[in-house]
Formats: sequence, C-alpha cells, structure tokens
Amino acid sequence: MSYKGQDNVDDLKNVLSSPESAEKWYIQILNSINNGILVTDEQLVVRYINSEYTRITNVKEDEIIGFHLLKVRPGALLPQVVTTGKPLLGQYRREGEVEYIVDMAPIIVEGNIVGGVSVVKDITEVRRLSEEVKKIAKKTGRLKTMVDRIYKAKYTFDDIIGNSIPMNEAIRVAKRAAQGEADILITGESGTGKELFAQAIHNASNRQMGPFVALNCAAIAPSLIESELFGYEEGAFTGAKKGGRIGLFEIASGGTIFLDEIAELSLEVQAKLLRVLQERSIRRIGETSEVSIDIRVMAATNKDLYRMVQEGKFRADVYYRLNVLNVHLPPLKERGFDITLLANNFFQFYFRKIGKSFEVDKKVMEVLLQYSWSGNVRELRNVIEYAVNMCDENDIITILHLPKWFKIDDERQRIPTSSLAEMVQDFERRTIKNAIQHYGSSVEAKQRIAKELGISVATLYNKIKILETQNRE
Repeated sequence: MSYKGQDNVDDLKNVLSSPESAEKWYIQILNSINNGILVTDEQLVVRYINSEYTRITNVKEDEIIGFHLLKVRPGALLPQVVTTGKPLLGQYRREGEVEYIVDMAPIIVEGNIVGGVSVVKDITEVRRLSEEVKKIAKKTGRLKTMVDRIYKAKYTFDDIIGNSIPMNEAIRVAKRAAQGEADILITGESGTGKELFAQAIHNASNRQMGPFVALNCAAIAPSLIESELFGYEEGAFTGAKKGGRIGLFEIASGGTIFLDEIAELSLEVQAKLLRVLQERSIRRIGETSEVSIDIRVMAATNKDLYRMVQEGKFRADVYYRLNVLNVHLPPLKERGFDITLLANNFFQFYFRKIGKSFEVDKKVMEVLLQYSWSGNVRELRNVIEYAVNMCDENDIITILHLPKWFKIDDERQRIPTSSLAEMVQDFERRTIKNAIQHYGSSVEAKQRIAKELGISVATLYNKIKILETQNRE
C-alpha cells in the first residue's frame, strides 16, 4: 500500500543515495535557514558558512573557510565548546552596527567530537521591532489616558438627591446591581436621572477604573449608528475614514457602555447588539474576523419595551438579555418632599454659579410642591435656573420670577389655591398611598414604611385611619 507523497519520498531517497547529491541537498537546506551557520572540524578549521552568516557578520567565504577559527575570529568561544564538549547558549556578540546572539554546540559522531557548529541569530531587527513596540505601547498608553479622561463617569451615589421611599428603593436596587456583572436596564420617564444612575452604578462597580462610554441612540442618524458602535475598516463604505475607525464597543472594553434611549435602535442593529450581549465580541463593518471585548452593557429607556416587544417593534431576545437587572426610577411627582431637597440643592448650585445669593419666598416652594412635573428633575432644574437668572441682586425670588408658562393657572392647577397645611396633608396622603402600593399593606410592610418615613408605627396607623376617613367622606 502506498500513501500520498510516496513517489516524492522515493525520489528523495534516490537523490540522497549519491554522496555528491546529498551534500548539495544538505547545503541547500543550510543556506535556506534564516540563522547564520558556521561549522568547524575537530581541528577548529572552518569548513562551512551559509549566506546568512555572511550577511550578519559581514565575513565572506573566502575570508574564513579553510582557516583556523581563532585566526579569523579572535575571541571565538566555539573552540572551548569543541574542547569541553559542553554547549554554550545565548552568547552576545556585536559586529559594527549588527548585534547577534550565538548558540554553540559540539558535533558528536559515535561518541567522538568531530567538530563544532555555531548558530548565529540576528537581534538587530528584533531590537528595532522592540523599539517600535515600545513606541506603540507609549502611544497606546497616551490614548488610554485620553480615553479614561474623556470617557469618565463623573457621578456617584452621593450625588443622588432624594429620601423618599420610591427613590430609596431605586438606590438600593442600583447599589446591589453595581456589585455584579449582569447587564442592566434602567427605566423611567424622561428627566428622572437615568444617566446619573448609570454613572453611579459604574463608579460603584469593579469596572470603575475602566471607561464609561455613553451614547444617546436617538441622537445619531440610523444610518450611522452601526459604524458608531461597531467601527469600520478602511474602504468599508464610501466616505470611510482612511485607516478605519474603532467603535464605541471597543473603546468601552474594560469598562461600561451606556446606551440611552435604547428603544430607538433599529431591528437590524438590535440583531447585531444581541451577539454582543451573548458572545461579548464584535465585528467591524468591512471586517471578516471578530474582536473580543470585555464590557458591561447598561441601557435606558422611557418607553414600555415589553409593549414594544408585543407590537413587534423591539426584539424579545434583546429585551430579555438587557432586562437581567432592572432599575426603575420613579417620576418626580411620586417623590414627595424630594422636590424640596432638589429645589434647595439647585438654588444653591446656581447661586454659586452666578456668585450671588437670594432669599426664596416660601410661596415658591408651595408652587413647586404642587406642580405635576411632567419633565421631572430636568424640568425642575430648568425652572430654578430661570428664576435665579431673572432675579435682581439683593432681591427675593418669588413666583413672579418663575417662567410665565409655569405660572398659568389652567386646568393643571399649577398655582395652588389651598393652604400650606392642606398641601402637606395632600403630600402625606400621596406618599403613604404610593408606599402601600409599593410595599403592600401587611404588618411587616407598614413597619418598613414607618421606618422609611421616620415616624412611629402608631403615627402611621393614625394617618392611614385619617386618610381612610377622608376617602369615605
């Protein structure tokens, strides 16, 4: 039975059967080796060098072959090897600008030393490549520093203002989520602070030293968002940048990527996002191979993704991969006196910013507490910034300094007509009602609600009784 290549093997045997042919064959092999080769006999007379040896050492055949090695190469260590029979490895030598390493070994036939061989390895190119690698590493280090500076999460949980029951619950869930590696979906109305929470989670996680890369999916044209996220190779499409471009997923590797308004992604991009969520690898546009990435994905939306899944507007598999951990942020109207805390904080912030300080009329707070805040915290901040800028120096901020549209006494009842005591009672009623809806009405739930509100269980029961009486009336 023959096997593939048998004819070639037979031809080779025929060639090697002739001493002259065999010698040519072996010399050809030695000449094709990338390293320099020098061979001496037992008398240390040089019998052979290959062309690579000449290139590295600049010693030509007629200058060394047939001569005693020490006569041509004073200081050579191969004689020591031939005498002792012990190899020498990694010996450094230099010829002009060329640096190389020499490995030396005795040639032993039937137990007798019959010569020696030196294998010369050129390290000049290796050193040059090493310097190039150092330069690239230095450049990469500078780029990493730049990335860390640009893509950095600024906010922590200490920056989140609020002490209401719904807000404390959102913070508790977010802090727990920060300790893991699972992907996170942050939900809530527009203006509730979803990116603030995303940054706080990142800074409380094991990825806090890595980049925090945020992208508003609604702010990028659908035709560009894929290249923004995945990057592209040079020539991938008309107008592609020379040298290609790295995508945000790769930039975020080692850290967190935050995809705000995730509902705006097209179904096509969602399909590619699914692979990122499952495999943690991406493929640049125009590239055939994939790149592994080490990221945590956080996404946010103010829309009902579950309903969008049912309507076929959002992929179910992407939804369930993202919704491993859900952090829901309550609207401002459900946060009770958090409005006062936030308003005071914003007033102080803008006072410092303009270098002035004003008194705030208590009626302003009454109006702020009564308002419905459809734009949530963002709207509250804008209203306060407007009021501070409209107030003259040494003046008092009143409801006259609030935006005109804010003061319209329309069907939304933006200007309260009730007393402060009635407004406080109204907020107590809403706060307790929201807490019972959230925690339940069991004894244990009411104990927790009382603790969250900073009141005794007896006081809570009294307030609930009063509220029930008012509802019957």
